Amino acid sequence: MNMTMAAKNQALDDRLSKRNFDLLSKFIYDYSGIKMPLNKVTMLEGRLRRRLRVAGIASFDGYCDYLFKQGGLESEAVHLIDAVTTNKTDFFREPKHFEYMVQAALPNLLAAYADKRIRIWSSACSTGAEPYTLAMVMSEFLAASAPERDYFILATDLSTDVLQKGQRGIYQNDLLQPVPSDMMRKYVMRSSDPARQEMRITPKLRSKVGFARLNLMDDRYPVGDPMHIVFCRNVLIYFDKPTQNHVLSRLCDSLLPGGYLFVGHSETVTGFDLPIKQVANTVFQRM
Repeated sequence: MNMTMAAKNQALDDRLSKRNFDLLSKFIYDYSGIKMPLNKVTMLEGRLRRRLRVAGIASFDGYCDYLFKQGGLESEAVHLIDAVTTNKTDFFREPKHFEYMVQAALPNLLAAYADKRIRIWSSACSTGAEPYTLAMVMSEFLAASAPERDYFILATDLSTDVLQKGQRGIYQNDLLQPVPSDMMRKYVMRSSDPARQEMRITPKLRSKVGFARLNLMDDRYPVGDPMHIVFCRNVLIYFDKPTQNHVLSRLCDSLLPGGYLFVGHSETVTGFDLPIKQVANTVFQRM
């Protein structure tokens, strides 16, 4: 149902009550582990206004009534979480991690395991820049060092919106600027229409990455066989300590002995009883 212009203006001027903010922040925390303190109320209002327009609901009061009194959470929860999650991403972000992979982690793993396929999990993949970066690094490394081996990358996120973008593999030109020129020629296709200012990851590279929705708050992570490498970067900072412990413990459970966990450069695992040892800056190995 489309809103009238008056209703649209009402939604723009509406503010979240303290009661409704508390209801929303509790649900967001319970569902996703993301803390939403009161100083984020303006941000939350801005993120949710588009959902009000799409849902045809004229006010935050009406939206919260729909969620918490009329059973709307069953269908709306995914869209609510999509609206509030932060999805900053870059190709070759924190490049020292990829250097460590090539120089140490991958040679060690190839020596330790005879598996034909190296399994990697990008556990907070956003729109796909991280898993496609990993795919480029893996393709280059295996072609030069172990052409008989193969790899597959599982890319998961809580947001369905970013997963759809990742599956399409289409990015604005400026986002792809960090990709080295030789990799750009091999793994990225330019648009036939220069005015579009976008490029697409090649079908061959896209075939090496599988996208799926996964909530890191779940009690178990159905990712299949244990992974050789897990990336969980720049997501732990949004969690409190108990949630960080929950997530890190299950990520470790998803790693093979000797496998590697990469976290963001602003993140730490200090203070947690985990079966890992630090081997480089924000890089840990499963014991």
